[in-house]
Amino acid sequence: MSVFRAFTNRSFVLLWSGQIISRLGDSLFSVALAWWVLQKTGSATAMGIVLICSTVPMILCLLFGGVAVDRFPRVRLMLASDVLRGGVIALIAALAFMQWLELWHIFVLSAIFGTVDAFFYPAYAALVPDLVPGELLPSANSLRSISTQVALLIGPAIAAGIIALGGTALAFALDGVSFALSASCLMTLPEVPALRLPAEKEEGVLHDIHEGISTVLHSPWLWVTLVIACVSTIFLVGPGEAALPLLVKQRFGAQVGFYALLTSLSALGSVVAAFWLGHFKRLRHRGVLTYGAWLLASLMLLMVGLPLPLVGVSIAFFIQGAAFEVLGLAWMNSLQELVPGELLGRVTSIDYLVSFALAPIGYGLAGIAADHLGAPPVFLLGGAIAASVIALGLLHPAIRAVD
Repeated sequence: MSVFRAFTNRSFVLLWSGQIISRLGDSLFSVALAWWVLQKTGSATAMGIVLICSTVPMILCLLFGGVAVDRFPRVRLMLASDVLRGGVIALIAALAFMQWLELWHIFVLSAIFGTVDAFFYPAYAALVPDLVPGELLPSANSLRSISTQVALLIGPAIAAGIIALGGTALAFALDGVSFALSASCLMTLPEVPALRLPAEKEEGVLHDIHEGISTVLHSPWLWVTLVIACVSTIFLVGPGEAALPLLVKQRFGAQVGFYALLTSLSALGSVVAAFWLGHFKRLRHRGVLTYGAWLLASLMLLMVGLPLPLVGVSIAFFIQGAAFEVLGLAWMNSLQELVPGELLGRVTSIDYLVSFALAPIGYGLAGIAADHLGAPPVFLLGGAIAASVIALGLLHPAIRAVD
């Protein structure tokens, strides 16, 4: 199948193998953490604060992460990130096994984890076009996403079983092991030198940051989309991350299996969409494709807030997962093809920074609103407002012109 074309590249296979293991561990951790916080506090606000603690440090460090990605070998940055993040997770697991784990531990360690993430994700996004030729990028990006979504698809069900049999501490520990395995795969990758010349490195970090920002500001399709993402994230991501465990509890009872089911269905939708897009050698009409998928994801969020049975909510999560996948792949493909390679780390970090800059506000507002109003109204309002904001982006001709 053409979606597997990138597997002809040995380096990509090694990178992909390590990341699917790591993503599986992450899916175990995310379900276990959400359930641990819910059992410990019974509060959506507490989960929102956890997300804020991991997101704010990442946002603050992203510009420096982007500079590092364009200045230093990207494989080494990813390897160091895996080692550090694995150590954080191992400490959480140890505290949980000894029954010493407290909410403040999660706040502090989430902040450390988020800081390291600021270096890992720009490096990962920028490394792929270093390893594979342009005609394999749609396949490589689809397979990258499939690895993440397959982990999310099977991970929650595995996590539910592990939590039922061995508690959340065991799930935390297995995520720590996954980082060690991922690091082992990265150690076998060939060294990819930094794309910038030594003389250029003498210009300073602030010059590098300014160069990345200027690239974004001189590309209307970039800055318009990032502004739309910055605002819409408050309403689109906040409810799904902070209020979903409470929605499951209020609608269907305190069943970790239902939470895992919805997460898995979203991942299944993403896998289906990734397989479909991976067949194309080149994506067309990427502006309209990106925004159309974005709108659909917002409408599905609104649908989750309606008084639907589990089947209806499940369908909404499946469609939303597919829509987010189309959005993510079309956008990443555009960045990798239209942004020069020596600037890709910085532009990617600016993308993450602006897109998630207001996410902590969304987490906090969604958690507080869900505790006071109930979870369903948060999904209704979030979906409606996000769809309205995203629709504005299509009015700009630069967005519609991206092919």
